[in-house]
Amino acid sequence: MCHDDSVPEPRESIVEEVEELPGAVGGATRVGRTVRRPTGPWTPAVHELLTFLHDNDLRGVPALHGFDDQGREVLEHVEGRGVPVDREVVLDTVLEEAVTWLRDFHDVVEGFRPSGSRVWRGAGEVELGDGEVICHHDPGAYNWIIQSGHFVAMIDWDMAGPGQAIDDLAFMAWTALPLYREIPVADVVRRLDILVDAYGEWGPMTVLDAVVRRMSTAADRIEAGQARGDVGFLNLGRLGEPQRTRDRVEAFRARLPEIEAAL
Repeated sequence: MCHDDSVPEPRESIVEEVEELPGAVGGATRVGRTVRRPTGPWTPAVHELLTFLHDNDLRGVPALHGFDDQGREVLEHVEGRGVPVDREVVLDTVLEEAVTWLRDFHDVVEGFRPSGSRVWRGAGEVELGDGEVICHHDPGAYNWIIQSGHFVAMIDWDMAGPGQAIDDLAFMAWTALPLYREIPVADVVRRLDILVDAYGEWGPMTVLDAVVRRMSTAADRIEAGQARGDVGFLNLGRLGEPQRTRDRVEAFRARLPEIEAAL
């Protein structure tokens, strides 16, 4: 049979799977093996941070792949599953792995000292202060990726910014022990011991005190973001934020004496 150059050769069509990803802030889309996310004034600083973490071999951080033709940032899609925190309490072993990762992150990020100010989503344009590090600021268990029963990655870095390392540990305790909802006190005490032992710096009373302060700040930041018109924070309003967090903090305060007595 003669070949007719006027007839194009058949080509295999490559169609990448597209999936809208869950998340209260919204806007994340999986395209094939990547995640596409909206950008903002904070994006250059976050990308500078992620590049530093990769250059210093911190595991469990999605790789950057630039921007797509819609102007969205493109990140590696880490295989695994998320944690539905309202229905699941992660295994003690997974909690220990995540806290160990957090300590590794804080140890590495101490070396990230950018000169001059940077724009961060929650803080605006600020310089990194003495005694501060760049925190993840949203290391809740809903931002963990689990593979085969193990913690493998922390995602959603858009809230990163200056803070105290204990802020991240307190936030992690809030959703991962968890403290934002009621579980048996014996479980809280056991898991709090796991958390403080894995991190290796502060005792349980110090962490509990930091939780109230950190989550009150979280509610204030959500309110401020909504006032600025930040779409992500406005989306949280559909879940009743920031009042939902403020109510949960007050309920936690009421449970705190019983927890402290059991330590």
